Amino acid sequence: MAKESNINILKKEYKKIQKKHGLPDFERLNEDFQIEKISESETEILIREVRKFMSEKFSNYFRFVEVILHPVNAPMFIFSIVKLITPEEKNKLTVIYKRLAEAEISLIELDTHFVEKKEADFIKHYYNLWQDVKKDMLEVIDAIKKNWDNKLEGNSRNYFG
Repeated sequence: MAKESNINILKKEYKKIQKKHGLPDFERLNEDFQIEKISESETEILIREVRKFMSEKFSNYFRFVEVILHPVNAPMFIFSIVKLITPEEKNKLTVIYKRLAEAEISLIELDTHFVEKKEADFIKHYYNLWQDVKKDMLEVIDAIKKNWDNKLEGNSRNYFG
């Protein structure tokens, strides 16, 4: 008899906590947060591991937005991005930043004191929040990319040597 794959075991274990807490489908969470990587390690508290994978993405985006809004000691390419952002896009980023900051505070609380229900509530709430944030983030990124091309075309005659 063939040994069951770690990913299939993970899906079965996730299904149990999904039913218990009304969590999003494994596939949907996996698309956005790559939770399949949990199958590479062992855990007794799967719900916390799912939340941790979500938190990594939130933290990364939080830092990215923060450095665009407040580019102190930022890499050079960030200054190019900052110059391309319109006031409307900056407002969107500010809203995203506030929403992700709220997630950061919740994450600190959850890391400090484990409560299964709070972990589940975080996953449900912030999965839904992510659907809005990623839509707004993609709009800003698309605008930056369009402006980036325009800026490069406009500066094509400049000498950089």
